[in-house]
Amino acid sequence: MSSANADKNILARWWGALKRPSTRYAAGSLLGIGIVAGIVLWGGFNTAMEATNTEQFCISCHEMEENVYREYQNTIHYNNRSGVRATCPDCHVPKEWTHKIVRKIQASNEVWHKLLGSIDTPEKFEAKRLQLARNVWHAMKKTDSRECRNCHDFKSMDYTKQGRRGRMQHIEGFDEGKTCIDCHKGIAHSLPAMVEVDPSAAMGDGKRH
Repeated sequence: MSSANADKNILARWWGALKRPSTRYAAGSLLGIGIVAGIVLWGGFNTAMEATNTEQFCISCHEMEENVYREYQNTIHYNNRSGVRATCPDCHVPKEWTHKIVRKIQASNEVWHKLLGSIDTPEKFEAKRLQLARNVWHAMKKTDSRECRNCHDFKSMDYTKQGRRGRMQHIEGFDEGKTCIDCHKGIAHSLPAMVEVDPSAAMGDGKRH
């Protein structure tokens, strides 16, 4: 048999196998393709998740960059003696995968309001500041300030290294079952105007911290 005929026969057998694959090879091929596709899709999903879980992404819209981000830059969470910075996702996005997915789904409402232009000017933002703040306070209260406690563990606090006022307030607060947001509403952003807040909730003076 000539070399040309042999090549034709091989091609013919391959083509026939592709047209009429055996059950064994068809199942194996589908399984392999499924595994590869699953890895690619899962990797792409996680990459997208991480891309939307950065400070740069959070401030990519001017509503955040020109308002709350500028306030945050004047706080101890942005610049402090230890050099440890808590970024937007550290405080507003859960670490656990399940809770993170729920938060991402909820964020679709924020995208909708971005399209509507609900807070696209400083005036509109200030008009909604109280409502926005209450939404965050309610969510943090509901989760027992879960994201705060990613960094601030009650059990790890050394009261002897705290100021007298802070030491007493922490001890009393924990004994009363309070959570971080009950007393630290003004810790990272300006408090809304015309809101009645316990002085201790604004760290004593109602100003930015």
